[in-house]
Amino acid sequence: MIELEGVPELVDPVMVAAFEGWNDAGDAASTAVAHLDREWKGEVFAALDAEDYYDFQVNRPTVWLDGGVRKITWPTTRLSVVRVGGEKPRDLVLVRGIEPSMRWRSFCNELLGFAHELGVELVVILGALLGDTPHTRPVPVSGVTSDPDLARTMDLEETKYEGPTGIVGILQEACTHAGVPAVSLWAAVPHYVSQPPNPKATLALLNRLEDLIDMRIPLGELPEDARAWQLGVDQLAAEDSEVAEYVQTLEEARDTAELPEASGEAIAREFERYLRRRDGGGPGSPPGSHATESGDPASYLRDGPGGRVRPPKPQRPEATDEATEDDTSDSSDSSEGDVSGASGATGSSGTKGTSRSSEASASETSDASDSESSGSESSGSSGSGSGSGSGSGSSDSGSSDSSED
Repeated sequence: MIELEGVPELVDPVMVAAFEGWNDAGDAASTAVAHLDREWKGEVFAALDAEDYYDFQVNRPTVWLDGGVRKITWPTTRLSVVRVGGEKPRDLVLVRGIEPSMRWRSFCNELLGFAHELGVELVVILGALLGDTPHTRPVPVSGVTSDPDLARTMDLEETKYEGPTGIVGILQEACTHAGVPAVSLWAAVPHYVSQPPNPKATLALLNRLEDLIDMRIPLGELPEDARAWQLGVDQLAAEDSEVAEYVQTLEEARDTAELPEASGEAIAREFERYLRRRDGGGPGSPPGSHATESGDPASYLRDGPGGRVRPPKPQRPEATDEATEDDTSDSSDSSEGDVSGASGATGSSGTKGTSRSSEASASETSDASDSESSGSESSGSSGSGSGSGSGSGSSDSGSSDSSED
């Protein structure tokens, strides 16, 4: 029996989990949970016993000095709680750790025990896989579940995956069998640039999570990191003609496949997100935490035809709120998984300055390509590669990967 002392009663809690390793290409999923913990100042209230679940020859402990005293940090999984206020408060239980080496059933049962004691209403597990997706396009993110009823009510895919799985798939099935609603969100990471970090994929996961749980998430420096990351990968690809040609092939295939998604439900869904952010709908960060100086909350998430991020159009002083809404409804809301932060590829301030100048030069480019990011909600299944950016194995492959768990 798990007894929790010192943990206050939570309001409509949602458990959000991510694990380093096989299901975490580019460290995108674990970085997303770490971002939530950092931005909302999560308080750790429990940690699983490392002796029960980890092989220390695979995941080694680390030694560090604290005021001259040597201490050891053991690889484990920790749980923290964040209290999110606002008009509609909703608390989060964050689970962040490493994919266990053994006793997966006991591991999942222990997490479910915490979920039961805390009254968790929904479990969301984040994952990332390698796929044939171009870095110049919005990151495909798919939401899948094993529960047919949940798939219908939350507009998710019902997973049909068969094959090897990781702890994400095991935990989702354990939740389903225990009667706990569970959803997995998968981001597809370009297999040709799989080394962590990949903040573009991290931001895509956070955007999808925001829509799923109807909660505004402060993004911090992720959008700026994303611009730098994409510019850096652009420069690396330009230096290799074969890579540049391959990226162009992926872009053409992606754009062709997403043409039907450029209208209808996809556009309506993006417009709803814009209105929600503009009006401050939903608890979480203070007003303005998403918006740019122009008031367009999603402009940093759009890719132009050539993969460059375009700055928002400046508003005319005489424009009213209603006019602004009309002007931006077709272009501001393609933020589904677009540009996530990437300090790894190009973290220097000089690069970010270059990114901003590139944005300025592209500011007059506007066409129907803004809607291209609509595919990011429905496309996590495009991945054919497999692996984890953390180097601990490879994630599920093929189009089935995104719906595995």
